[in-house]
Amino acid sequence: MSARRVSLRLHLKRLLRADRGVAAVEFALVLPIMLVVYLGTLEASSLITMDRKVQSVAGAIGDLVARTDEVISTSQLQDYFRAASGIMTPFSPDGVLQVVTAVQVNADGTTEVVWTRQYQNGTYSSTTPHNVGDSYPLPTEMTDIARGDMVIASEASLNYTPLLGIVIQTPITLYRSSFFMPRFGGEIDEPS
Repeated sequence: MSARRVSLRLHLKRLLRADRGVAAVEFALVLPIMLVVYLGTLEASSLITMDRKVQSVAGAIGDLVARTDEVISTSQLQDYFRAASGIMTPFSPDGVLQVVTAVQVNADGTTEVVWTRQYQNGTYSSTTPHNVGDSYPLPTEMTDIARGDMVIASEASLNYTPLLGIVIQTPITLYRSSFFMPRFGGEIDEPS
């Protein structure tokens, strides 16, 4: 029996000193965690990129409309929408909803929608989330600056679906808005 004990003790000592394969086992344990972190970082960076592009679209369309001198034509506004859609490259602009709204800010700080247009998936429309004559929720600072003047409010939104859907699994609504005062002062008439 003592020979067996000695043999078992020798085997246990040899097993404790053996370090071959330890790195492979550690790697196998860490690999799934590393992959989840890598894929999560990939999806998060893609989400941030899309959010920045949506912000740029909202800013570009509003800025272009605000540079108009009093009169804007429907074809000109459609060209602005198409140009702003190009910002989404290399991603598809399909699904990006662009809305431009001319808002009159009264002397008392109340707001009123003068005209509004939208563009999505190549379709231009005067049917938007805002109705002519309704109040428009401008930030307080913008209302204070623009009393008695017009504000061009531009919005862009997109339901973003994650690339892989492994870490972030549900679609995320990205929404950005920008506000501009007409560059030449006065009002910009409704597109015709």
